[in-house]
Amino acid sequence: MERDRAVDRLEALVDRVEREPMPVPVREVWAFGDVALGLDPIERLDVYLTKDVIMGGDAEAAAEFEAAYGIKGVGTSVNAEWAEAHPDRVRASDNGYAAPEKCLAAELVGSEGQSPSGSRANPDDEPIHLEVCNASFEDNVRQRLKGALARDAYEEVLDPRGVCLWVDGTRDEEAFDRLRAASFAMPTLSDALGMLGADEEVATAAAETLAARRAEQEGASVRGDMV
Repeated sequence: MERDRAVDRLEALVDRVEREPMPVPVREVWAFGDVALGLDPIERLDVYLTKDVIMGGDAEAAAEFEAAYGIKGVGTSVNAEWAEAHPDRVRASDNGYAAPEKCLAAELVGSEGQSPSGSRANPDDEPIHLEVCNASFEDNVRQRLKGALARDAYEEVLDPRGVCLWVDGTRDEEAFDRLRAASFAMPTLSDALGMLGADEEVATAAAETLAARRAEQEGASVRGDMV
């Protein structure tokens, strides 16, 4: 993806988060990885979304949606009004419950599995990866690194080189301008992990693991996380 197109895509994504109903409330939008580094072209466009949980829930809506489409949790894990308006974008986890991160991917990227009707919103699958979590980007970077180091699970590390684009309804226009100009000064991934406390050998191994994992990814993808 060419750099200008990638930043255009980020702006369009933030526009939709600002103006349109989402499967779950979104609190933060960050860009990280290639686009924050100033690369052109960009192999993958990495986006981080901080989501809020739905409070209260709607048991009646959940029962009606499950009866119609066989997916549980609508009205509790994802917004019932959104699901009723866009049943083709509702996605479920392996246990049959509506999955917020997959629903956000279907809404914003148009991928991540089939809808209840068996259709896909976007068969082309743009090279976009979404990370979705209830925690802020900075908090989750530290939590993921701590857990990965404790278990030697370097593939779970989250690239900390991020740029905040939108938070609680406020857009950072300067951040978009600087992304277009590729003017953010970012360290290497291993150096960035070292700044967060990883020793040199571990930081290098984690960076190599993430690079290998990214090389295997194609099209659109999403990862959900809970802290």
